[in-house]
This record gives sequence, structure tokens and C-alpha cells, in this order.
Amino acid sequence: MKLCIEGSNAVARVVNMCKPGVVSAYPITPQTHIVEDLSKFKSDGEADFEFVRSESEFAAASIVLGSSASGVRSYTATSSQGLLLMTEVLFTIAGMRLPVVMTCANRAVSAPINIWNDQQDSMTVRDSGWIMLYARDNQEAIDMHPVAFKVAEQTKIPVMVNMDGFVLTHTYEGVELPDVPNLNKYLPKYEPEEGQYLDVDNPKSLGCFATPEHYQDIRKDLFDDLEKAKKVLKTEFANYKKLFNRGTNELVEYYGDKKAKTVFVAMGSVNGTISQAVDELNESGKHSSPRLRMSGKAGVVIVKCFRPFPVEELTKHLSGAKYIAVIDKSVSLGKEGVLATEIKSLSLKGKVQSFIGGLGGRDITVEGVKGIYGKVQGKGGKTVFV
Repeated sequence: MKLCIEGSNAVARVVNMCKPGVVSAYPITPQTHIVEDLSKFKSDGEADFEFVRSESEFAAASIVLGSSASGVRSYTATSSQGLLLMTEVLFTIAGMRLPVVMTCANRAVSAPINIWNDQQDSMTVRDSGWIMLYARDNQEAIDMHPVAFKVAEQTKIPVMVNMDGFVLTHTYEGVELPDVPNLNKYLPKYEPEEGQYLDVDNPKSLGCFATPEHYQDIRKDLFDDLEKAKKVLKTEFANYKKLFNRGTNELVEYYGDKKAKTVFVAMGSVNGTISQAVDELNESGKHSSPRLRMSGKAGVVIVKCFRPFPVEELTKHLSGAKYIAVIDKSVSLGKEGVLATEIKSLSLKGKVQSFIGGLGGRDITVEGVKGIYGKVQGKGGKTVFV
């Protein structure tokens, strides 16, 4: 079904189509429209899930923890301070191996108060044990949610689908929703495994006390399974692409000149702007500076999955680059951009430099990206706020 609708409404529609048993969330800008639409679907008789109102994001996370632990497909959504209020429960959900799916409408973190987009919220909880996906546009956000449920329920690891607040959540654009018969074929009714959920007829403890003798081994199991989840993600993205004829089976995508010496790396909607800048940089005669005209072509690596971190895929795409400009919409204060730190951990021969932009919703423009193209080829190597 092709529609021109708001990003939040598109996500609410596809989540409803995934047939969760329980939805619980607390409204927070710019996530609010997602949960409002889901609530309306329920009140209008267009949804079968139990919609549980909560008094806070902490409570919402706790509710879906409980529903998932009882063997029910569960969903929540949040943003910014709401995500941080959930932090304790996020670790618990992952540690208990519960396949919850969450949409995070990425937004700046206070203080000062700011309701606009950056990715500081999700980057702050990156080590909570969740699979973390980042959508470039609303179509990708739609297509990531059925995959998120499928992967979460296979791996028993929760999945967070990130989409840029306002930039995507409040933007109207043409999208295509999956058809119901094929979606039901791809994502059938959830049937939890025996012994993996709370059952009065088969008593079991989840997340119980662990001594030093066992705790590290349990955490290592989650570490190992997150790494293995890369294969599951690629397989399920491929299965989805085959069934719906769109999407990708890659955790990262490359756009631009394959032999580019200068390559950008970024996550989320900013990749649309970067891709446009790459097109213009790769057209002869576009550069006013002779130095830029002679500095080689450009490309961009679009990171769709941050956790588990796609080491092999990134190394493959970046190994031939001479200059690597990592554009983060978050910052590890006292260090550099979070994604930049991760990229620097790879065995790369090229120069990797951290650029921080878009904090609190500041625009990252095509001309700004072109400016980064010149800066990364300069002598400086320190973190640059653009």
C-alpha cells in the first residue's frame, strides 16, 4: 500500500501490522505521535493489542518487560530524557533476554532543554545490550520494524529502531507499507519457546541473583550472541527484501565513487544530505578550490546497525580511503564523537577525523558537508564542531 503520511503514523501502522500483544509507552516529544496513533488504533477497534497507559517511561519499560517475560510480543517507544529514565530497565530487559522492540525518536538530551534532533539519547545507552538500528528515511524505518521483531524473537535480544526526531517522525513523504498476507508470512504469530517465559504451570525465574562465579559467564553469553546477531540481521534483511522487493541485506551501505579517497561515515537521516554533497563533489567543475578538484572523489558509508558493530563491513568499505570524515550527531564529552571512536578502533590506514554536527537540531547542510570534505584533508586531526 502506497501512502503519503507522517513518519510517526507510518511507524504506528507497521507496528500494529506486526500484531504485538502489549503496547505501553509514555508520550514525549517527538515520539508522541507514534503512541497517540497506536492508542487511537486501539480505541477505534483497529488493533488487537492491550494498550497499557503508564505514568512514566520507567513504568512503560517495566510494563513491556513484564509482558514480554510472560510470553507476549511487546512494543514501546520513547525519546531523549524518556530513554534515559528507562536506562535501568533497558539493561534488565537485555539481561533477561526479552525480545522487546522499541522505537527511539532521537532527540537532544538536557540541559539546556532542547526538543530537536540529535542522537545523544541512544548513544548514551549504547552498552545496554540492545541491537541498535538507524533509519535513513521513513521507508527504511517502516521496513526495519518487522525485521526488528523477527530478529529479537530469534536471538532473544531486544531491538531499538532509531529514527531522527522531527526530521523523520514529523515529515510527510511517500512510503509503501507491507501487504498484510506477506507480512503475516514473514512475521507469523509469536510463539515463545518452552521455558523462556513465566508460566504458573511451569514455574521459572528470570533475571535471578547471580554470584561472581556465574555473572561474568552470563554477560559473555550476551556479548557472544550480540556478535552472532549480525548474521541473523543480514539473513532477515535479505528475507524481507526478497519478499517485499525493497530494503537491503547489508548492515552498512556505500554510496558514491568506489575508488574515493575521501569517505564520510554517518548514521540516520543526515546521510541524505551527505549523499547529495557526494554527488556534487563527484561532478567535475563543482569545486571552487583547485585543491578540492585535485583531491579525489568522495563516498559515504551509511551505518544502519550500530550494535552489534559491523566491523568487517566497515573495514571493507573504508580500507581504501585516504581520508575518513566521521560525522556524529552526538558527542562523548571529553573525548570525541562516539561513532568516530568506534571507527578509529578498526585497522585502517587512512586518516580518521571526528566531526560533531547537528547537535540540538542544528542544520547540517550540503555546503557544510563540502566544508568537512576540505577540513579532513587538512593537517588538523582534532575533533571539529561544524
